[in-house]
Amino acid sequence: MSLFCDLHGCRMLDVTRLDPGHLCIVAEGRRDHACSPTCRTSKSAVHSRYQRRPADLPANEKIVRLRLTIRCFYCHHSGCRRLTFAERFPHLLRRYAHRTHRLTTAQARTGHVLGGQPAARLLSHLSMPSSATTVLRTIRALPLPSGPAPHIIGVDDWAKRKGRTYGTVVVDLERRRPIDLLPDRSAGTLAAWLRREAQIRVVARDRSTEYARGTAMGAPDALQVADRWHLLLNTWQMIERWLARVHPRLKQLPSPAPTAASSRRTKAFPRAPAEALTRAAAFARWEILYDDVRRRCAAGHSLCRINRETGLARATVRKYAFAERFPRHGLRGPGSSILDPHLDHLKARLNKGCENAMQLWRELRDLGFSGTPKQVCRWLQERRARPVKTTARQRPTSPSAAPSSASPLPSPKHLLWLLLQEPHALNVEAAATVTRVLQDDEAARVVDLTRQFCSLVRGQCDIRHAKAETAAAFDHWLDKAKRCGTRVVESFADSLDQDRAAVHAALQSPWSGGQSEGQINRLKLLKRSMYGRAKLDLLRRRFLITA
Repeated sequence: MSLFCDLHGCRMLDVTRLDPGHLCIVAEGRRDHACSPTCRTSKSAVHSRYQRRPADLPANEKIVRLRLTIRCFYCHHSGCRRLTFAERFPHLLRRYAHRTHRLTTAQARTGHVLGGQPAARLLSHLSMPSSATTVLRTIRALPLPSGPAPHIIGVDDWAKRKGRTYGTVVVDLERRRPIDLLPDRSAGTLAAWLRREAQIRVVARDRSTEYARGTAMGAPDALQVADRWHLLLNTWQMIERWLARVHPRLKQLPSPAPTAASSRRTKAFPRAPAEALTRAAAFARWEILYDDVRRRCAAGHSLCRINRETGLARATVRKYAFAERFPRHGLRGPGSSILDPHLDHLKARLNKGCENAMQLWRELRDLGFSGTPKQVCRWLQERRARPVKTTARQRPTSPSAAPSSASPLPSPKHLLWLLLQEPHALNVEAAATVTRVLQDDEAARVVDLTRQFCSLVRGQCDIRHAKAETAAAFDHWLDKAKRCGTRVVESFADSLDQDRAAVHAALQSPWSGGQSEGQINRLKLLKRSMYGRAKLDLLRRRFLITA
């Protein structure tokens, strides 16, 4: 038994089975003397004995309880204020502890990985029972890891409650490890932390003005580096806002010559009359909300105020505020249908004059079509040469189904993706869509500026470009963007001009906030495993210790 249960400084006297799931190990100290904790002299005169019953690691899947005999010794030293003292076993357990060090460590490690309640449930199956409160208290008692002083850090915000309260994560970019969690994302909190770390030389951050101000206040000599991913993200957001405003105008542009790739289905199959009426009513409701947002914007209300008063999402308020007309592009494009593989057969039969929906359905059924006659009837309904006699009423027309000579245009998000792709990476249909959009002078100007800036950001690690050339190219781009005549682009350029030094550093420095984003993903996992109810001190300790 001593091979499996080594007791530091003690010898085992007996092992007793209390019940099928519990073992009791009787032990006492090995030495016949002990050192007084006050005068540090060795004594061997025994005054009395008492017993402690701490819990220990399990043995053979059984809960182990020690019955440890503690001896009290006399101290006759004239300069010692103690008359008696008890022997101690510092390598086995602390004073007044109910668990051994190794059991406490095992429970704490389990708690680090799983959290309070999950760890308590698992420990009961591992013969190390403990309550969730005890596990959390054990985690809080462990020391935080130490390391060399950081010199290059990344800061980013993380959500305690998304959309409401946020904190700040600080990451050592050289060691690729988190070093602290701050309770908020204000400039004062970050500045106070930086003043305690006077050796910081580089701070990589997103484009938050609070982080810029906090870094300038706490570490004025440190180099601020704007995160390149956030620069690209802000660029995409800027283009998306612009597309939401001009999308109705771009839809009126003439389509290029039809290509072989554009012969596929470009709109959804017709729906039932009830669905068309429901869709028309929904469009009417959203159009009323659009008019309300535009009226509030004209009255000088801020977007945050409109968001609070109307209850609309912030993205919807921003989209409506920048849109020149009500954006009817919210409908999704046509999805795949089980009728698609048989469209060629249907068109061929229709060209031969067959307008009998049941006859067409029977032919498709023999070809493997598993749908209903209703699907074939809907497809045929708007392609008949003349209405059938059984038609009871005309189909209602929804606002989105109005006839148009122009072919459909992708949604702003999809169109944004196409416009910023390399031309050689586009297929024939996508290239035709881009060519159609670039017929607009403003679109050609905005897309060209956006592509140039994305190339600058993505090509910052290219050793063929000198640092001075990169900075000069960005300054030249900034001057053009500020005079382009498009309000959204000019506003974006002004914000970059205010953060020009950090953007220059981003284009010339290898540091970025990518490591911070990765650590935030790990922090989200920890937070969600604790059901979002962890206090900051406990979440911070688990986050830093398990890094």
